Amino acid sequence: MAQKKRNPEAFIEVDGEPYVWRIQRQPVWSSDAAGWRGMAIAVRHQDGQREAVLEFPPQPAPRRGTPLIQPAQIPPQAVAKAITAAIAAGWDPSSRGKTVAILLDEDGG
Repeated sequence: MAQKKRNPEAFIEVDGEPYVWRIQRQPVWSSDAAGWRGMAIAVRHQDGQREAVLEFPPQPAPRRGTPLIQPAQIPPQAVAKAITAAIAAGWDPSSRGKTVAILLDEDGG
């Protein structure tokens, strides 16, 4: 039997351009970051190669047994705002190169 894909991709259109995104990392405890690190999503243009990893600010620590965050639980407006902020911060989705990591602020921008 085929296994379910762990990080399914979702599609979104921002300013008329198609993007593909997935959850890169669930919220996690990090001893080097002085506590909790927020969820991160990986985004790329549907026709592009360069990916951006957008890290959201940490939320309160999840309770034990809390299920993992699924893409359907993330509001599309938050993803669109994060993509717009990444482009404003200098990410060029049509260029080639290494993955860009961008920390988002409390507003998702």
